[in-house]
Formats: sequence, C-alpha cells, structure tokens
Amino acid sequence: MRSQLDNNRSFDAPIMLSQHFLFFFAMLGAFNGIGAASFLWWRAKGEPTQRWLSLLILAVSVRTGKSVAFYFWPDIPKIVLQLGLTACFMIGPCLFFLVRSSQGDSPGPGRADRRHIAGLLALAAAVNLFLPYAGHIELWRQVVAPVITYSWLGYLLLATVQVYLHRTRLSGTPSGPLLLGAVGGIWLIWIAYYTSGYTSYIVGALSFTFVLAASVLIYLRLRSGQAPIEPYQDRRIPESEAAVQLQALAELMTRERLYLDPALTLPRLARRLGVPQTRLSQLLNDNNQTTFKQYLAQLRVGEAKALLRQLPPKPLEVVAEEAGFQSMSTFHSAFKKLEGVTPAAFRATKADSEKRFQHS
Repeated sequence: MRSQLDNNRSFDAPIMLSQHFLFFFAMLGAFNGIGAASFLWWRAKGEPTQRWLSLLILAVSVRTGKSVAFYFWPDIPKIVLQLGLTACFMIGPCLFFLVRSSQGDSPGPGRADRRHIAGLLALAAAVNLFLPYAGHIELWRQVVAPVITYSWLGYLLLATVQVYLHRTRLSGTPSGPLLLGAVGGIWLIWIAYYTSGYTSYIVGALSFTFVLAASVLIYLRLRSGQAPIEPYQDRRIPESEAAVQLQALAELMTRERLYLDPALTLPRLARRLGVPQTRLSQLLNDNNQTTFKQYLAQLRVGEAKALLRQLPPKPLEVVAEEAGFQSMSTFHSAFKKLEGVTPAAFRATKADSEKRFQHS
C-alpha cells in the first residue's frame, strides 16, 4: 500500500510541476502587461497614440488574467468574469483608436471619435450595472460573450483596413512597426481565443505572453540599431522627384498654413503630405538644405513680418502667438537670426520708412 502511494506521488509530481509552469507563463503576460501599460501611460504625457497603446495593453492584460484565473479556479467570483469580459470588449476599440490617433493631425480625438468613445463606455457601463454577470449568467454566456468576440473582430478588421490604406505613410516611420506589431499581435490573440474550443482556453493567455515578449525584443533591436528604421538614409532622392515633393510641401503650407500651429511636428506634417517621416526629413536636409525647425522658423518669421507691418500695431506677444511661436524667447531668437534685427527694431524701421515716404 505504501509503495502504491509513493508511486502515485511520483506520478503526480511532473503533472503538478507542469501546471505550475503553465500558470507562471500564462500569468506572466498579464502581470507584465499591467506594468507596461502603467509605464506607457506615465511616459505618454498626454500623447494620444501612446495613451491608446497603454489602454490596449491594459485591456488585453485584464482579459488574459481573467482567463488564467478561470482556467485554474473555475469557481472564482462572477465579478472577475464580468471584469475580464468588459476588458475584452474594449480591446478592439482601443486598437482601432490607436491606429486612428497615429493618423490624425489634432492633439486628441475629433468630435465624432469622442462620441464614438462615449457611446462605447455608456454601453459597457449600462450592461455592467443593469445586467450583472452573477444575475444573468446564461445571457452573458449565450449573448454578451459572443457579441464581444465578434465586435472585437469587427474593430480588428477596421484597424487592419486603416493600416493597409495608410501603408505608404507608415512606411519607414517609427510608428509603422508599432502599429503593424499591435495589429498582428491582436490578430494572433483573437485567433487563439476563437479557436480555444479546439485547443485549450489557456492558449489565449499564452499567446499574449509570447506577443508581449516578442514586442519587447523587437523594440530593443530597433533601439540598438540592429533593425533598419531609416530606409532612405543611404539613398539620395533624385532632384526631379525632390522638386515635385518640395513644391507639394510649399503648396500645402501656403494653402493650409500649418506652420501657424505651435504644436506642429515632423510626423504630423509628413502624414499630411503623405510621405514617410524619414523621407520628409531627408527632403528638407539634403534637398532644401535646412532642418525641420529651421524650415518652420522661416515660414513663421515671414508671417511675423506681415503682422508687424499691420496697423494698428499688435503687441509683440500677440504677433509671436499668431505667427506660431511657442514662446517670446524663441520668437526673438529666430527673428533676429533670420532678419538681423529684433522684431521691435524691425517694426520701428518700417514705421520710419513709411513716415519718410508720406512726407516726401
């Protein structure tokens, strides 16, 4: 009898060990994901793309954490299942708005996007408050869960289409690998959960651990220079091709006066022009012999000169703001560097010239 018990213990030991390893690797993604989401949110400083990325990672982390808990402890409180499914409902929208934010030109979502987000949050809150999982188990299993799965798929398809339509803009930009990795990773996780009936429910959580680890490795390779992110750095743009694109840039600036926006960045301008960020940078540096900041300064100083000639005269602070400068110090230094005089001296010189012209 004693030997039989010893044999049973020796047989159960590998099984218990494998279960412990399974739990560790499945939960690793959830724990690390929550940490990564918190770090990204803290580092975002209001930048919408990074905020959406942190929310996406958080939603997937909560979803996979719930899966691991349910797999090992099927009798967990129903509120945990409800929380996990609600997080699952937000995965698709977070991915979609991550892609949208990378293509927008405003610092935040537009009015239509804000309404879209508000509608999703209101729907999730209403279902959670009025139809809690504990009191409507069959409804959640038969209706709510399938709706969540297929809405996730719908947003995933929309995000994929958005990335495909803007593939030219994303080519060679730092956000390109980010978006492709996010969309590809979420596809892998969705497929893992959707096919869990043929494999195992824990596969979805394991797939997130794999995706998160792969994303970190790719990020480190990009940072260390082992993966190319500057496809044009060793190839000069032909003059004829550069002239056409520089003309298009000049027409865009003249038509929409984007340089008046103090928050204008190189990535945003590249998206509006429809070229990769690295290509626009090379156009300005190699073919226009100027940096992006110098290019903006030239346009803004030109605008400031026109404002300084206007009557009645505007305060210099107003001129700087309307010309697109972020501060008075930047305005003064850029103006003096390009014109050789301060804005006040420029205005005084023009006023004296006009007086002499009137008296002559």
